[in-house]
Amino acid sequence: MTYTVSDYLLDRLNELGLRDLFGVPGDFNLQFLDHVIEHEGIAWVGNANELNAGYAADGYARVNGIGALVTTYGVGELSAINATAGSYAEHVPVLHIVGAPSKDAQAAHLTMHHTLGDGDFTHFIRMASEVSCTVADLEHATAVSEIDRVLREIMIHKRPGYILLATDVARVEVDPPAAPLNVPAKLSSPGARESFRKDLTTLLAGKKTTVLADLLVHRMGAQNNLTEMLDATGLPYATLMWGKTLVDESKPEFAGIYAGVVSNERTKKAVEDAEILICAGVTFTDTTTAGFSQNLPEHTVFLDAQTSRIGRKIYAPLTLDTSLDIVREVALEVGALPQDLLPWEEEDHADVDMDAPLTQEVLWSLLSRELTPGNIVVADQGTSFFGMASRRFPERSMFIGQPLWGSIGYTLPAMMGAAIADRDARGVLLIGDGSAQLTIQELGTMLEQKINPVVVLINNDGYTVERAIHGATQPYNDIRTYNWQLLPAALGAREDEVLMLRVNTATELVDAARLTQQTRDRLVFMEIMMDKDDVPALLADVASALTRANS
Repeated sequence: MTYTVSDYLLDRLNELGLRDLFGVPGDFNLQFLDHVIEHEGIAWVGNANELNAGYAADGYARVNGIGALVTTYGVGELSAINATAGSYAEHVPVLHIVGAPSKDAQAAHLTMHHTLGDGDFTHFIRMASEVSCTVADLEHATAVSEIDRVLREIMIHKRPGYILLATDVARVEVDPPAAPLNVPAKLSSPGARESFRKDLTTLLAGKKTTVLADLLVHRMGAQNNLTEMLDATGLPYATLMWGKTLVDESKPEFAGIYAGVVSNERTKKAVEDAEILICAGVTFTDTTTAGFSQNLPEHTVFLDAQTSRIGRKIYAPLTLDTSLDIVREVALEVGALPQDLLPWEEEDHADVDMDAPLTQEVLWSLLSRELTPGNIVVADQGTSFFGMASRRFPERSMFIGQPLWGSIGYTLPAMMGAAIADRDARGVLLIGDGSAQLTIQELGTMLEQKINPVVVLINNDGYTVERAIHGATQPYNDIRTYNWQLLPAALGAREDEVLMLRVNTATELVDAARLTQQTRDRLVFMEIMMDKDDVPALLADVASALTRANS
């Protein structure tokens, strides 16, 4: 078979670790998809719609390191742009490949279908440029170099990229890659390293220190550096909700999840009373800090993707992995001391009525106990996220949420993508009924892919998270009630492919969890009935802060 631009693009993606490609077929990408089907290293995963494909590629990339989706021009790509914007906001490397009309049609300004009818074929790439770190409209002569450039930028910046692939350009004959893709590592200057080391040495000597970490450590590939620093120094550590499971939450040095004024006392004192606080890859957002209520010590060291800062002094260029290594070395040299930690406040459910209707407090406490090492837990931006974020997870677990972009419904396709990226791990989806109504079609794709996750659907009769913020009794926070027990079958599930459960009480939850642990050969769909006005304590506090901010 002739080797084409399509083959080159797929080979480069496969070289970067991509094994699955999400998307929806359309007439402008069909010939490209022929090459996808023929490719030995990449499997096609067709989705119910383009938005879900974008969400799935995002979840896949968070686990795999890169994701990709294919859509058609105009109608397809704009359906996916919400997902791309979320990937951009949350630093997720995803390539969006858009099949486009031929270059001849574009040059003639023809009134083609899927266009705005004005002969201008640049509208949508301009839209994409606002939520991508780089874009490219591939041309015959430069397609190969542009593919390499876009992929390089995606891997460097850890944000989405966009390739417009016209039907005729996709067929252009080219040579296969002559060498692996060169993705240059970001470098730190010797001057920045030495200056930072010198000032940090003065600051850390004999001081009680805590580390606060967040998701940029993961996105910038510095997670091993963080782990090595924490293991070597024994310093206590916390994360924000955004960076949950970035560190091992089962160790005694774990101080908890920091969320500003609504943090528990152990976490709050560990972070706010430390003589020195090391903030590694931290981004403070309204939802993760209860309205920017963080209260940091006077002496806080900020380690960011390309710079570090002590007071008003900035050290640059200084990569996050390098700065973490310097912290480890200096802390050991000068004897930085661990900040004191209060004991954990253990939950006591001895007085819980196990046969009464479930409450949010009891639900998340019991569910978190059922997690096992290696679970990938994906929680939607509502009671699910805030109910589970503050719970300690077992080692080697992964927690995925979207607290900055916060697009409800994101998590159902994202969990599917994450589970496809790591088929040895068991995916656990935590989602409310309102969010699930946006993207539930992808349950059919989960069945097709045979990934057998656990889907926990919180049926609380509408948008409870919105009720907590505003309009508790307003009809706009109500939704039509689905018969969830019948839905998997309507989406093609056979009896041997799905285990359907419904839970009303703590006793039923314990029994359902036990049955779920025993059922590994099929998808488990657990519907949990909850009161529509009951919210996790953390969500109530955050909602109050957001209400004040919106007033």
